[in-house]
Amino acid sequence: MKQIVNLSRILVGVLFIISGLIKLNDPVGFSFKLKEYFAPEVLNLELFIPFALFIAIFVVIFEVMLGIMLLLGYAKRFTIWSSLLMIIFFTFLTFYSAYYNKVTDCGCFGDAIKLTPWESFSKDIVLLILLLIIYFGRNFIQPIFTANLRKIIVYISFIACMVFGYYVLQHLPVIDFRPYKIGANITEGMSYPPNAAQPIFEYRWTFTHNGAEKVIVTNGNFPKEEGEYTVETIMIQEGYEPPIHDFTMERDGEDFSTDLLEKDNLIVVISYSISNSEAEGFVNIKEVTDKAIKNGYKVIGLSASSPELTEALTKKYQLNFDFYFCDETALKTIIRSNPSLIELQKGTIVQKLHWNDASKLKLSNNK
Repeated sequence: MKQIVNLSRILVGVLFIISGLIKLNDPVGFSFKLKEYFAPEVLNLELFIPFALFIAIFVVIFEVMLGIMLLLGYAKRFTIWSSLLMIIFFTFLTFYSAYYNKVTDCGCFGDAIKLTPWESFSKDIVLLILLLIIYFGRNFIQPIFTANLRKIIVYISFIACMVFGYYVLQHLPVIDFRPYKIGANITEGMSYPPNAAQPIFEYRWTFTHNGAEKVIVTNGNFPKEEGEYTVETIMIQEGYEPPIHDFTMERDGEDFSTDLLEKDNLIVVISYSISNSEAEGFVNIKEVTDKAIKNGYKVIGLSASSPELTEALTKKYQLNFDFYFCDETALKTIIRSNPSLIELQKGTIVQKLHWNDASKLKLSNNK
């Protein structure tokens, strides 16, 4: 029993640390996921939406700290009870999400590992079982190191988490797990391989003839039946979906994506929402984009905001480029900073910069 309890303790502690650090690497992305859960159609907790980023940072640091404290045997009673309560809550949340098909990705491991709702629920059930083993065998848990050394490790770990979280908020995630990471080609990310799996549909036909109903299920062929009918289409197997599937560069109703993704030396200023952007960022971006244009770069903006807002922004900061439209979710996925900069060479991302780091944009003279 002692070996089982300590093995469970190691598994849960390590998983908490890994899961927490992955999300701490990208707290803005985790806050977007929390907003999905807080939405009216899911948990209807809209009052928490403005605090989503703060809650995200608190949750991920708390998760990392619980993992460290569990491994050390520090504050055993508090750590075990906190871990149990947290997993019970997330088990309910993932079950609710899976059963009602509300949120298709729990965000447990950020963008590093994508889990379906039922996979997330299964993972939480396993963790809950392990934590129950730890709880009932808590007398077998012995602290490691001296009391003072355990305190020092816990305090240093907490400070390190805070520093790391602040750093990625002021810059960008240290590790980019998204399909728009540096080196990725957007055009290739939107393409379908020749052997891509196609979606499979099932058709449920309900025929009414002489007052009697008859239900026939087919894979697409029209049944040889008489009478009036209705048909319900059900997807029984999803087809291949490219990692990039909602990226556009539209202006005045026309999509310029193909042309722009074939260009060399393209600087793209991204602001998924003008009204929620950091105004200070456009001062930095104005300076560097003016320099880029002088060096022969083509500069455009991408935003999901209305033309009225983008035009007002352009006028306010005297920006020397036009904004194009792109889906807000896609822009949030490309880069977490709002505003931000990326450099494209024939659709390949070669630089990504937070507005704080705009001055670090490396420019060559292309004239």
